[in-house]
Amino acid sequence: MHCALRSSRLRLIQWTLAIILAAATGLALAQTQSLQAGRNYTRLDPPRPVTTGSRIEVIEFFYYGCPICYEFQPHFSRWQFQAPEYVALRRVPVLSSENWEPFAKLYYTLEILGELGRLHWPVYDNYHFDGIKLNDEKVMADWVARNGIDRQKFVATYNSEEVTRRLAQSRDMVKTYDVRGVPAVVVDGKYLTSARLAGGTRQLAQVVDLLVKQARKERPN
Repeated sequence: MHCALRSSRLRLIQWTLAIILAAATGLALAQTQSLQAGRNYTRLDPPRPVTTGSRIEVIEFFYYGCPICYEFQPHFSRWQFQAPEYVALRRVPVLSSENWEPFAKLYYTLEILGELGRLHWPVYDNYHFDGIKLNDEKVMADWVARNGIDRQKFVATYNSEEVTRRLAQSRDMVKTYDVRGVPAVVVDGKYLTSARLAGGTRQLAQVVDLLVKQARKERPN
């Protein structure tokens, strides 16, 4: 997965390359407002079924520990805030190894407890900016308690069968959509794009927006 890098030096090189690619891709998109299959996105063949009915399904595949996912969030949140009503967003925490499981379990626990809207961004920010090791279960439990969640309820949910079921579903979805790196976004079961394909995190939000419009045009009236 793209976010497996641990070295700060390698991370700096990655970010620098991403900025260079972002500038080139952003200019191309701004000039043409068009997309190229194989360059900005890949087409899923066959298309995967959507679960959102008449609404355009947008699935974000992410990992809380990924610095590029963290960088993407402000751009994607702005896009989400302005997205038309016919868009339905889903998020899927990716598990590329056992080390990624605590963050995926944290996501699903917060989702079940109805706390995701309030704490989704703070997980990113407290981990990456403040250095709080939220992939450590004890640190995680202390953190949620400080944020107003009953510790025992959190721990029970974190270790519940429902969270285990959702983890299995996440693994299946990564295989179904052939996701190989994060952040990645699937639009309407047809198109897969990523920060690498788009040329950067800001450009990824732009590509998603164009793909949503493209998908709607292709929907039967």
